[in-house]
Amino acid sequence: MAVLDDLSGFEFEDLMEDVFRNLGYENVRQAERTADEGRDVLMEEVVDGTRRAIVVECKHTGTVGRPVVQKLHSAIATFDFEGPKRGMVVTTGRFTNPAQEYAQRLQQNDDPYPIELIDGEDLREIADDIGLDLYNGRIEILCDETLRPYDPATDVDTPVQEVFRDIANIEAADIPRPHSQVTFRPVVAITADTDAVFETSVGVIHRIDDRTQFVVHAERGHPQVADETVATLVTENLHATVDLDAEQFGEVFDDVEERRFGQTQTDYKEWAVDRLQDHHTTTVTYTGDNNVTYNKTCEPNRSDISVQSIEPVYLPEVRQTTDLEEYTYPYEYYAAGPSRVTEEDGIHRCVHCDTSGVDETYTYCPNCGAIACDSHTKTERLEGEPVCTGCAVTERFALKTKYFYDEENLETFREEYTAMPFHEKAMENKWLTGGGVVAMLLFVIGVLVIGGIM
Repeated sequence: MAVLDDLSGFEFEDLMEDVFRNLGYENVRQAERTADEGRDVLMEEVVDGTRRAIVVECKHTGTVGRPVVQKLHSAIATFDFEGPKRGMVVTTGRFTNPAQEYAQRLQQNDDPYPIELIDGEDLREIADDIGLDLYNGRIEILCDETLRPYDPATDVDTPVQEVFRDIANIEAADIPRPHSQVTFRPVVAITADTDAVFETSVGVIHRIDDRTQFVVHAERGHPQVADETVATLVTENLHATVDLDAEQFGEVFDDVEERRFGQTQTDYKEWAVDRLQDHHTTTVTYTGDNNVTYNKTCEPNRSDISVQSIEPVYLPEVRQTTDLEEYTYPYEYYAAGPSRVTEEDGIHRCVHCDTSGVDETYTYCPNCGAIACDSHTKTERLEGEPVCTGCAVTERFALKTKYFYDEENLETFREEYTAMPFHEKAMENKWLTGGGVVAMLLFVIGVLVIGGIM
């Protein structure tokens, strides 16, 4: 079934016709679908015995400004009806401040053609009141509040810079600005009480007195319970939400995306009750009056579960990618101002093996941009700086493998090696040299022992 966003303008008008009919308005019908004269739905109401016409403008859009309201006011004045008239503007989005001020001024001045504004939030409440299913007749939750996608006291790139501090051989000045994308993902924080008592002839065998709080990922599709760290991030920051202003955040992030809630608050209440029924259902073993052991499944009734609150909010998911030479490093996290929960850490990860996690040691290779674990990091022979095994050029000297940034460095060292005296060449493999010295000492001692000198 189509979600409200997917409806065409005409389909939205069909939907609103059903809504108004469910609300009890009379003679509800749509205006002729010709040139837009500023009225989409026409209907009537009886107030104190007087019949009044209502002209409705339906706007299936994100924002409605003052010109739409002014145009409707003119359309009401020219609408042919013997009796009082008023107007409505209905939108799935929100109204600008000038639009709201214009409508308020009509009311304050006792204008003969007052106009009522109904935004997406109002539609959600109306749908809940009349029990209307608004997926083609259903409206999802509309919310304009979000947790902070970054800490306003610092730079938006600060989290990435903090993660790079654990990487050896790279300075903050060497890290380019990452590409930053924020996706505002809808979640709902649910609080519910379960109070149930289970009795048999022997008395109370089980009791549930529990308050449950959980956070649900609320995008379209089946709700998913957030893990404990994400739930804590949300619940501890619900008091510090800000308006979801995509234009403002677009000045901070390279890309901004806003997802939509998939269902109504009523749907989430029903889902929460079902979940808590399953969660609290248990089998209890008890002994009856006849000393026989019984097993009884204790499942709370739906009436035993009371949803105290459902708070919708957007949870910012920030993805920042940093390009270093040949490699790209992603870092993804849920944000709430200075707090965050990491979802993907591609910085604390060796590019050459499966080693990952903040407990390991990683070193940056300036030759190719790789971040590598200790097993894949070597010391470049000519410069004495780290180089990863993925890009290093190798050659054996004194039976030991040496690592170089490139063929030019290798060729330079070949020339140096050729000019070295024997003892310096030998020291290019200290283990071999040390082993040779030990072997020689053992040989000398053996000769002395055989000769009776020792």
